[in-house]
Amino acid sequence: MPLPYTAKQLQAAVHTGFSVALKCSGGSNASYIPYLASVDPNLIAVTIVTVDGNTFAAGDSQYQFAIESISKVFTLALVMDQVGSPALRAKVGANPTGMPFNSVMALELAKGKPMSPLVNAGAISTASLVSGKTPDERWQKILATQSAFAGRDLVLSSEINQSEQTTNFHNRAIAWLLYSAGTCYSDPIEALDIYTRQCSTLISTTDLAVMGATLANKGKNPITGKQVIGAENVRHILAEMMMEGLYTASGDFAYTVGLPGKSGVGGGILAVAPGKLAIAGFSPPLDANGNSVRGQAAVKSIAEELKLNLFEA
Repeated sequence: MPLPYTAKQLQAAVHTGFSVALKCSGGSNASYIPYLASVDPNLIAVTIVTVDGNTFAAGDSQYQFAIESISKVFTLALVMDQVGSPALRAKVGANPTGMPFNSVMALELAKGKPMSPLVNAGAISTASLVSGKTPDERWQKILATQSAFAGRDLVLSSEINQSEQTTNFHNRAIAWLLYSAGTCYSDPIEALDIYTRQCSTLISTTDLAVMGATLANKGKNPITGKQVIGAENVRHILAEMMMEGLYTASGDFAYTVGLPGKSGVGGGILAVAPGKLAIAGFSPPLDANGNSVRGQAAVKSIAEELKLNLFEA
């Protein structure tokens, strides 16, 4: 079924979103990871990729930034394919926490069971479920999954990984709490290492939009034509994104944008319009919730202009 937009309309929506984002101010780079603090805060990009493989971009769309927490979506997809959505839901959960993404309190209140695979506790638990005989084999499966979604070989940034591995003290505590509760399914330090690596790959907004368009296209990459994950799991992944994808602002994002989304503290943001397209934005300054200020503005503008809100009849 052809999309209800012309190429001219899609490119115009991207340029409008980019212009709206340029006018936004406020926020600051994530400071607790040295690499992220050093990224140029003036960088900004917006990209749309449709389910038929067309790309529309504005700004620094080829600049490569740290994927960070957006990686949680793709490890979730890998594990869901490996163990099935019922098993993953039973082990990791499928509910928003209502607390910050790195909350220890949320884990304690749930008696050690993560409530969502899109917060740090749940993401570490999910990484511990990746099958493989060695930690490196499990990591390579995660990297291969990210690459299959992007349609090209992604790479780990040793600089980002080093910056994260040497400052992830809070996540180390979470990993040991998971292990003590029986909800970390491998050695906790190995699981944390793999999780930290998955957050340290480099992507552009074009890569990110292709990754989102693969979800919009029932798990089939619209550029390569490869079926990356089982189509039956896409709806569960999108539901997780709608509930917890933008941390404590997930409800606000659903209310104002009406699309499944995922953000990362590297400044990236992704929104998926099932059956149609994906929107990716990037700008390093974050709001108090950890979401890109200008990225959110761009995504909201495009979703409104193209009438993508899933809750509109």
